[in-house]
Amino acid sequence: MRVSVILSTYNAPDWLEKVLWGYAVQSFRDFEILVADDGSTQETSARIELLRRETGLSLRHVWHEHRGFRKCTIVNKAIALAEADYLLFSDGDCIPRRDFIQQHVSLSEPGRFLSGGAIRLSMSLSNLIDKEAIVAGRFTDPWWLRANGLRSAKKLLMLWSGPRLARLLDALTTTRATWNGGNASAWKSDILAVNGYDERMEHGGLDRELGERLVNAGIRPKQIRHRAICLHLDHSRAYANQKALEQNLSIRRATRRQRTVWTCHGIKKGPPAQS
Repeated sequence: MRVSVILSTYNAPDWLEKVLWGYAVQSFRDFEILVADDGSTQETSARIELLRRETGLSLRHVWHEHRGFRKCTIVNKAIALAEADYLLFSDGDCIPRRDFIQQHVSLSEPGRFLSGGAIRLSMSLSNLIDKEAIVAGRFTDPWWLRANGLRSAKKLLMLWSGPRLARLLDALTTTRATWNGGNASAWKSDILAVNGYDERMEHGGLDRELGERLVNAGIRPKQIRHRAICLHLDHSRAYANQKALEQNLSIRRATRRQRTVWTCHGIKKGPPAQS
């Protein structure tokens, strides 16, 4: 099975470089990457071109002009361009463990979307992780992380867990399986059936709203947060604003109340075509 990995980014080429090295050493190899770029400067484009040569990855840079926070719009464009039948969504600040894609592929099922999580790192640890640590696999070694400042027993347990324990932890966790833009996957046909992301939405719940429409369409979530692991690099969130958050909450309430499946503000504009 071929996979299209969609990574969102905006003006964070140093973080994106670390993430792409994580994909360069994946155990599963049959994939392409589409970098959904919400209007970064030329520095990001140049870095992607350099990494395409250095890593040998199948990389496509999907870009539009920056006009505020328009992640949903550029991710929808990447969805439409994706060549594979199965889509894996993450961010340009989430470094995947070596088995990340393989876990998503192995755990995929018809009629399901996969809900992963992320281990959030401090800024000091985010800066410390470099290409060498990623290629050698040290960046997901719990002993190395602990020695360099990661103290959370819960986060370390995720990395210490073998396959059986990780599966048990996913079965026992009280964390709901939701659509998480930094670690989620689904069949492209299911994403197209709900028309992708709602492009009215800015930061704050935009991923959850897509997941809620998938559930309304009968696509059930599957919890894999202890089995498909990525490490989230620290960063500021200057793009957050209260007005957008309130609008997003209003859209989500309508999605749940009306059991909405299709957004008229998605990949295709307007209502679904009548069959």
